[in-house]
Amino acid sequence: MLWSLLAGVTVLLAFALTGLVDLRSGIGPARDVTTGVATIGGEFSLVDQDGATRTWSSFRGKPVAVFFGFTNCPDICPTTLAELSLLLDGMGQEGDDLSVVLVSGDPERDTPAVLKDYLTSFDPRITALTGKEGQIDAAFSAFKAYRKVVPLEGGDYTVDHSAGVYLYDRKGAFVGTLDTHGSQQVRLGKLERLVSG
Repeated sequence: MLWSLLAGVTVLLAFALTGLVDLRSGIGPARDVTTGVATIGGEFSLVDQDGATRTWSSFRGKPVAVFFGFTNCPDICPTTLAELSLLLDGMGQEGDDLSVVLVSGDPERDTPAVLKDYLTSFDPRITALTGKEGQIDAAFSAFKAYRKVVPLEGGDYTVDHSAGVYLYDRKGAFVGTLDTHGSQQVRLGKLERLVSG
């Protein structure tokens, strides 16, 4: 009986090594396949600064740089948008082939009109998106971005949020991030390669 048990375990291990059996989920074909590409991003339905409905799929055809923030942000958001504006300017007409998108984490205050006024300080090619609370939650979740409303004294609040710039190819596949600590030349080169790809 011991030999039979040992033979059964050996066969099961052989099947596991060949992928015919997944030991994590029981008998049957192994189902988990890893491609090595992170799944960051997904469908959303929000409105832009002009009040037009925009979905994630509506950005197909151009590479996209996505940033999460809000208009009352005291430092990171305006700095990042100013840097993105400089990079777009440095790209010249090539920058027309890149969608730069700000997704607001503060839908209560960031209405389309507020976003439109806010964007006058930055490159006109930048799009800002907002929506209802549930829509914003869904968008942040799809992009694995962090957002937390933090109460302040006097009844005001701020929003802690992810500060990275996420990069996507023309098909909407995540290809990396833009390191805001890198030199402008390195970041510019990264965006130019993204557009030419």
